[in-house]
Formats: sequence, structure tokens, C-alpha cells
Amino acid sequence: MTTDMGRAQHLAKHEARQRLEHERSSRLAQLRAIEESADENLQAAQTAAIERVLEEIDAAGMRLNDGSYGTCRGCQSVIPVERLEILPYVRFCVGCQQRAS
Repeated sequence: MTTDMGRAQHLAKHEARQRLEHERSSRLAQLRAIEESADENLQAAQTAAIERVLEEIDAAGMRLNDGSYGTCRGCQSVIPVERLEILPYVRFCVGCQQRAS
């Protein structure tokens, strides 16, 4: 029998996985649309940006699998759920992200 805490973590992991899958699908759709663009310079820049986000999404999936998802890679604090809802692949809390920029 699972505890309420275990169930809550499982639901959060399930929701995080759904958000990551949605982000991945959205970015792949953007790539397909960009490929139809006639402007090669714009196409290359947009493709590179989306590919970076896809790498971040994949890395977030790995963190989800190894149990480190939702922990800031800078200060090791918990990333607020609200931030993860907006950017489910984010690696840093707001403070560490600002220092890294």
C-alpha cells in the first residue's frame, strides 16, 4: 500500500512527464513549421534554439528518472512548482538562473 506522500510524488512525477511530453511535441511541431520557411537564416537560428530546448527537455526527463527533477542544479534547493509548471524542463531556481545569465 502506498502512502499519501508517495502517491503525491507519483502524481507529481506523472504530471511532470506529461508536461515534458507536451513541450517536446510543441517544439517538434515548431521545427516542422520552420522547415517549411523560405528564409534560410531565420530557419537556422530558430532550429538551433528549438534544438537547445529539446536537449533541455531530454535532460529533464533523465532528471525525472534519476530522482533529481525539481532540484536546482546551482544551489540544490527545491525549484518552486509554479516555475516547473511554466518551464517543466528548467534546471535552475530563479536566483541561480539570474546569476547564470
